[in-house]
Amino acid sequence: MTKTKTKRSYLIPILSKALDVLELLEKSAGTRSLEDVFKKTRIPRTSIFRILKTFEHRGYIAHTEPGRYQLGPRQRRLRFGIAVQSAEMPFSVAVTESIAQAAAAAGVELLLLDNCNDPDIAILNAEELVANRVDLAIEFQVNERVATRVANIFKKANVPLVAVDVPHPNATYFGVDNPDVGYDAGSLLAQYAKHKWNGKVDRVLGLGFSEAGTYVEARISSAFDGIRDRLPNLPADRFLRLEGRGMRQSSRLAVADFLRGQRKGQHILVAAATDSSALGVLDAVRHAGREGEFAIAGQECIPEVLEEMRNYNSAIIGSVSHEAHSYGPRLIQLGITLLRGYTVPPYNYVRHHVITPETLDAVHTDEQAAEPRELGREPVKITTQDRSTPTCRPSEPLLEVPGTPGPTVGQ
Repeated sequence: MTKTKTKRSYLIPILSKALDVLELLEKSAGTRSLEDVFKKTRIPRTSIFRILKTFEHRGYIAHTEPGRYQLGPRQRRLRFGIAVQSAEMPFSVAVTESIAQAAAAAGVELLLLDNCNDPDIAILNAEELVANRVDLAIEFQVNERVATRVANIFKKANVPLVAVDVPHPNATYFGVDNPDVGYDAGSLLAQYAKHKWNGKVDRVLGLGFSEAGTYVEARISSAFDGIRDRLPNLPADRFLRLEGRGMRQSSRLAVADFLRGQRKGQHILVAAATDSSALGVLDAVRHAGREGEFAIAGQECIPEVLEEMRNYNSAIIGSVSHEAHSYGPRLIQLGITLLRGYTVPPYNYVRHHVITPETLDAVHTDEQAAEPRELGREPVKITTQDRSTPTCRPSEPLLEVPGTPGPTVGQ
């Protein structure tokens, strides 16, 4: 088919030149000077200057530094990048699904990568998000050792950063108040010991997550505080920390090793930093045939723990809900607010509440009602694009959510 030609008399020369300039900036990865634009387009410098100033005034381009310009936010939809903790961690999956749904509803494009619980991959993913020119990054990586390096990657690229659950330098924090959720778990365990064991406790275990740093470790230290406040006569030597790394297998092995040197018939309270860790403890005590000696409290209220609580004989007596369904809407709104130039609090906390077998049905029903889904919408499935090797591969998009028309920075 022959392309239809438009009569030159119908064209507006200065408008054509302006569009040439705009298209050049659109294709550019970085900034351009007036001289750069002149060399590429051969439009007179005086015309280029007036075109650039007009586009800047209307919000189509941004004057980023003296004499240099780049495409402004008005010309494209917001693009958020998120690096999630792990596609194999239930709480991480729930948070990711919530973010993906909220991004689609808000018209925000989303680039999603998997940190695979690996600090080295987290660094590579941060570089990948910057290379993809995201407007804002949401970082859910749990290794404090690389938090400064990850945050610095975004800082150098001038990309605003929101850190989920683990604080990062120069980042806006979003997540639970770790001391508060820890204290609530400890209070629950102490109340259970008073009611079921007449206050007699032989051991208190804290299954920690030291690599996540002191703030996340506060879930354990504050749980110990909650127990001490309600059982003040417990000697200090009955409190013991074990390293669970927030993971099921690590926690199972740590508790199995602990049990080898312990007599049977004790009363043992366990505060776990995550529900995955709590399930690992449960695996170990069940295998040893000692479940009746334990009372375990977790964090996050993942589905498998909720099912355990429906079994009134389970050693898991409760968990603190972090309301994973609320992460998405609030994170997307927080990101949009930051990009619009508004001041936000440095720490933004989600609500939390304790769930026990007695309150499970009522609370779970309320959470489901608070999170409407589109009819026929499938949950987001977080899987890497290539599972041909057993190791997690860095920098592979798990999901790209294009977003429907929604807000931009310029709006």
